[in-house]
Amino acid sequence: MNYENGQNWSFLEANARQRANWLVDEGSFTELLGPQDRMTSPHLPALGEAVSFDDGVVTGVGRIGARPVFVISQEGRFIGGAVGEVHGAKMVGIFRLALDAYEKAAELHPDDLDAYRPAVVISFETGGVRLHEANAGLLAHAEVMDLIQDTKGKLPVISLIGSKVGCFGGMGFVAAATDAIIMSPQGRLGLTGPEVIEQEMGKEEFDASDKSLISRTTGGKHKYIMRDCNILVEDKVADFRRALCELLSKPYEKICSCRRIGSYELVKEQMNLVALAAELNPGDAKDVWRYYGNEHPEQLPELETAAFLSVVHRRPKEVH
Repeated sequence: MNYENGQNWSFLEANARQRANWLVDEGSFTELLGPQDRMTSPHLPALGEAVSFDDGVVTGVGRIGARPVFVISQEGRFIGGAVGEVHGAKMVGIFRLALDAYEKAAELHPDDLDAYRPAVVISFETGGVRLHEANAGLLAHAEVMDLIQDTKGKLPVISLIGSKVGCFGGMGFVAAATDAIIMSPQGRLGLTGPEVIEQEMGKEEFDASDKSLISRTTGGKHKYIMRDCNILVEDKVADFRRALCELLSKPYEKICSCRRIGSYELVKEQMNLVALAAELNPGDAKDVWRYYGNEHPEQLPELETAAFLSVVHRRPKEVH
């Protein structure tokens, strides 16, 4: 499929390599450690599991205008996009390359840095740590989080969530640590996956087969209302790319202003939400939507994205 047709493709249906190529300028993407390099997990064969020659993640660099864009695109078709040793090492390598590129851009373009400032874009499709190689996967999560902190004040890190598996487990923490999250209504974001919640809490408490319930709990519309998602777009590659380009066209200080991981302000905000949940004791996310001013919350899930954005009331920004 060519680039122009790819822009009209469903982001939900696109595979990791298609997303990586179509999010940046046409013909600009160069894959690093691709299938030809045969970088496979050293652990899976010993467990009798099949390997993938890219270990479930596509990494590389492209451009949007003059700006180099370092892309991490996860593939849910391989072990649910779970992160193991090689998968994690490829993510870590991209961050290190992006930080090196920033140092060079700052040296070459000190007076026009925003136009050349590198960015890291992560297209998430993962359940989190790969249980087959859990220690290596956990270490990779920690290294990525550490590198995200290293990018602060230097380059933007943007999350895209709209693929079939969603973004769960430790990678949910990673997404939350980035500068901005772009989602579609079909996107899913959370710490614990629906099946795990059902297993631990019981089907009566959370039915993992109820797609509507999952959407109201982890879906893009709910995350947008709660301000866990910064930008909500339609399920088209072109819409994700357009939102990404518009975001990166802003001065860096505007992009990174929402990142507060580890701050006292964020801890206070989260504690206020815990207190609100105890006060409301909501039986469903719709109760929370109504609390934030949506008089007919039952109508919101059925609205097209544009109509939803035109009427929805979001959780107010807290002033610190």
